[in-house]
Amino acid sequence: MNRRLFLGLMTSSAISAVASIKEADDSVWISDKEVPIFLSIAKKIELIKRWVGNGNFNILSYDDMLKTAKYHSSIGKFTPIELAFMEKIFYQNPDTHGFYGKKTVPHITTKINKRDVVKIRHTGHYLFRGHSKESYKRVIGDVGRSLYLTSGVRGVPKQMNLYFNKIKRTGGNISLASRSLAPPAYSYHSIGDFDVGKKGWGYKNFTVSFITTKEFWKLRRLSYISMRYTVNNKDGVRFEPWHVKII
Repeated sequence: MNRRLFLGLMTSSAISAVASIKEADDSVWISDKEVPIFLSIAKKIELIKRWVGNGNFNILSYDDMLKTAKYHSSIGKFTPIELAFMEKIFYQNPDTHGFYGKKTVPHITTKINKRDVVKIRHTGHYLFRGHSKESYKRVIGDVGRSLYLTSGVRGVPKQMNLYFNKIKRTGGNISLASRSLAPPAYSYHSIGDFDVGKKGWGYKNFTVSFITTKEFWKLRRLSYISMRYTVNNKDGVRFEPWHVKII
């Protein structure tokens, strides 16, 4: 059974959790026949990220991703079936699996113009010039340099990579993944939002633990930004206290 390919990537506790979820609700799952296709795509995207580097990968376009795979034998070009699967994931209506946010990227081939973004020193991430960059600069000035940028502008491959990794961790549960992360065409990181965290906190910056920091409470007092994914938000995404909404 193809789902064993997923189970081989998961811990015993995660397997038990996924089994309970599958029995308890009507989530949308990667079908058994699509599992090897999905895992092949996810592996190729990871290899592309390593090849171009994390910083460049953040704003890599879909077309450039395909070219990178095609011209490097260690990766291998995407097959027609794989291309069709990626387009299906990008263009499908996410309402069916519990995500209700607005579409922010019209086409899978939508590119980020490098002239429109600026790389933030010592982070490897980019922000859009203008309002996003100035808002971030103002946030750092008001909160302090113990706060830093943990994720900025994301192209389609970057969001797809994050989304596919989330699906892998849920054992193929698209609905559960979509409650933790926006699908590739729906990320607000593509129109100006960004994530911040406390220096030295690592992965805890992407957990509810972030609300225990003084940096978070200083953020909450600022009038020129807001929290995108509040508790019980209308988009159907988990609570994300680290995600900054540009006002």
